[in-house]
Amino acid sequence: MRSRGPMFVLSLLLLTLVITTASSFAIPAFSRQYGTSCTTCHVNFPKLNDFGKAFKDAGFKFPTDDESFLKVPPVMLGAPAQKELWPHTVFPGTIPGLPPIGLRFNQFFQYTPASANNYNPAGSTTAPNIPRTDFEPGFFSIFMAGNFGSDIAFWVDDDLSVSGANANGALGDGYLKFVNLGRVFKLPTDSLSLRVGQFELDLPFTQARSINISPYDIYTEANIGIADPTKQNVNNISELQDAGQGIEVSGGHLYGGYHYSLAIVNQNTSGNAAAPPNVASPAGFFSDSNYKDVYANFSYRFNLEKDPASRHDIQAAGATGPRDHTYLSLGTFYFKGRSVQRFNGVDASDNATILTAREPFYRFGGDFGFNYRTFNLFGLYMYGHDDDLLLNSPVAGAATGFTPGPAAKFNGGFLEADYLMLPWVMGIMRYDRVQSSADFLNQSGSANYFSPIGSTRNRVTPGVQFLIHANIKASFEYAIRPKQALAYDANGNAVSPFRTNTATGALEFVY
Repeated sequence: MRSRGPMFVLSLLLLTLVITTASSFAIPAFSRQYGTSCTTCHVNFPKLNDFGKAFKDAGFKFPTDDESFLKVPPVMLGAPAQKELWPHTVFPGTIPGLPPIGLRFNQFFQYTPASANNYNPAGSTTAPNIPRTDFEPGFFSIFMAGNFGSDIAFWVDDDLSVSGANANGALGDGYLKFVNLGRVFKLPTDSLSLRVGQFELDLPFTQARSINISPYDIYTEANIGIADPTKQNVNNISELQDAGQGIEVSGGHLYGGYHYSLAIVNQNTSGNAAAPPNVASPAGFFSDSNYKDVYANFSYRFNLEKDPASRHDIQAAGATGPRDHTYLSLGTFYFKGRSVQRFNGVDASDNATILTAREPFYRFGGDFGFNYRTFNLFGLYMYGHDDDLLLNSPVAGAATGFTPGPAAKFNGGFLEADYLMLPWVMGIMRYDRVQSSADFLNQSGSANYFSPIGSTRNRVTPGVQFLIHANIKASFEYAIRPKQALAYDANGNAVSPFRTNTATGALEFVY
């Protein structure tokens, strides 16, 4: 593709939002297992309260005295006496007494203004027809999670169909987690855990289990700037929201004090891309199997309860019953990887050969969260940097190597506030902003006086969500975006500007 413009416009519409929105939600199987409501662990599913965070940290168990709370006891995989005979026998574990299986289904309705159809890519003879109103099925998913005993937790979720098409289903997370592994090495409690499999990176704020209908724009930013290879030749399709396959060590708690994680995962920069006409066609585009990406995250949460006992409890108690702590959390994260592109070229003797560009990249940023009773304010900033190697010849297939070019950069983030007006009604306000040099080259940004032409995407998204029951939710959000354009005249004026403000409603249930 010569431009990200078409993909950018379509990504603003509901159909793409459905595809990129979270695929993993609450686990009603835990309600059946413990005989309790979803609201025990969730403020507004899938958003966890402090007790839910502690339940997750403990390996999908109650943090203390778990056995006394179980209404359906687990099944022992062997006699308890086998523990004392180990290693001369298999160590006995457990499986949940009921199959810990949950289902989720959602559906959407969207409205987009008529001016969205002003979009017309250069050279196209047929303008697209973007429906102003549309109904759309979302995910039908199956997921399960639990504990095998010995502090070994598991999670698997899979989308059986997406938008009614079975072929679009895919594995979300699938892993084993060895909780409190530090006890083997005489380390402090919960200071070391190990997760192995496929999983969402330990992001400061989850995308896979977000309460929002639309994804965080900064998480979905891919650094692609191949419109003019004499200026930029970066084609990194990896996004921070992508699941990783590998291992992760972590420790601490999400509900107070420190928390850290360090993950080593496969490269996630593979894909297919068409070359510009003045550059050789890519001879395959995939990751190096012998190189692994690294992700690290550290945060500290200060619980601000005046009463010391409440401050250190897993869930603070108030006059109206259990509630989350008042807290302030601060954190930072870093991701380092390498993208790979391969092109047709020639060697020193003018023989055909394959040229490989290995371009290191990194992402880093900071985050914060503040909570007071039923009001939550949180935000994140991220900076992205990709090294850039330009082909040393503008003639297709004639390059003999690469020359360093200017780095491809982007930055941005989001700020979000939510307020629980009633136990079953939550109001949400969110601001997203992404500024990208690659988008500037591809002219895929906003045509407004707030920023340079083609470099910035921003939106304001108010919303409201209603729990019809603890496991049934209706949501609504309205994305407000500045006027946009994909082409500009010689004076820098937008050609056929348009808006893609989008109203989206959703209805979903989990079982």
